Amino acid sequence: MYISDHILYVGVNDTDIDLFEGQYKVPHGMSYNSYIIKDEKTAVFDTVDARKGDEWLSNISAVLGGKRPDYLIIQHMEPDHSASIARFLEAYPDTCVVGNAKTFAIAEKFFGSNIAPNRQIVRDTETLCLGTHTLHFVFAPMVHWPEVMVTYEESEKVLFSADAFGRFGTPDAKVNWADEARRYYFGIVGKYGTQVTSLLRKAASLDIKTICPLHGPVLNDPTEAVELYSLWSAYKPEKHGVLIAYTSVYGNTKKVVTELKNELETLGAAVEAIDLARSDMSNAVAEAFRNDKLVLATTTYNADIFPFMRDFIDHLTERGYKNRTIGLIENGSWAPRAAQVMREMLSGCAVTFAEPVVTINSSSDEASAAAVTELAKVLAKVEHESEDGSGSQENKPSVRWQCSICGYVYEGDELPADFKCPLCKRGAEFFKRID
Repeated sequence: MYISDHILYVGVNDTDIDLFEGQYKVPHGMSYNSYIIKDEKTAVFDTVDARKGDEWLSNISAVLGGKRPDYLIIQHMEPDHSASIARFLEAYPDTCVVGNAKTFAIAEKFFGSNIAPNRQIVRDTETLCLGTHTLHFVFAPMVHWPEVMVTYEESEKVLFSADAFGRFGTPDAKVNWADEARRYYFGIVGKYGTQVTSLLRKAASLDIKTICPLHGPVLNDPTEAVELYSLWSAYKPEKHGVLIAYTSVYGNTKKVVTELKNELETLGAAVEAIDLARSDMSNAVAEAFRNDKLVLATTTYNADIFPFMRDFIDHLTERGYKNRTIGLIENGSWAPRAAQVMREMLSGCAVTFAEPVVTINSSSDEASAAAVTELAKVLAKVEHESEDGSGSQENKPSVRWQCSICGYVYEGDELPADFKCPLCKRGAEFFKRID
């Protein structure tokens, strides 16, 4: 992969992997990207997954042609990018390893306290000159680990973006960038929208012509990627549309979903229906964030809701789902309560619930059919209001509180005095109010 005369790609493709991070299906494989800048001083950016260490070291040797690297820049300590640090230092023991204080704290947990005795600890906004190339280190905590930093090279206007702007699939995979990047973002980074927004603000002051992420292709025109990240990190939908996510045991709930889908299409709405039991969960989550309206349809199951629906809603709430309109469809033969359970699960999200709730007693009847018709009209009306700017979002928390240690953001008018950060476990005294 050609980047420039001085910036070279030495990453590797993994086409044998079936699940990335043990859960995300990657039918087009995965890449572990690594880069070299050749100047008066030579710098290598990040290592690769342990399974591909031999190939990566071979790539480095071929590019360096016998020269020894001066620096190894560690932007992210997750093992798919850091697992080969020790092997690299066995081959090049004199190389100076560059990272921040948290980088080395985590590295020592993986490799022991003796790892990288020749190290350089950098601070946020600090620079490193290689000759004609100058590196600017920009800290990006919780995008999506606490030690993450990105690096801007000023002469060629290249941003080495760590996991930001990554994508599932090898760089040469014939896939739509936005589709696989969206699935990647909301699966892996999506919980940390506030932190991504902070990084985007920092990046806005830089003249970026090329983005070199740690997964997927190099972006020679990053315009689309930056625009989408701006939407995603702000939890704004990409389009006016309705996603109907459903589960159906004997087909009766699916039948009602089909009726709703048909009525919405008749009213001119863009609509998609996904069977949560048969679809890839990461795709369903990505589509829920892509659209501005969501309908959840499921059965009452053991006085609760069907497991695939519970899992789906858990994925949404974990990632801070908000700024959407949600419709509910429930089915129950004797004590339907699925709608109540779903509403309670989403109670902490800043969403608007559309009325009416459609209740199915075993199978569709005149009452449920009438409710479907009314719900379709309401959702279509919301779509038209959104298009002309008259729509509104309700129940948005007015105050946010950010942890000064790891960057985690708590949303709510008041921060409980006994609150503990779920990431770094610090108490409420470490949080400050942000607007």
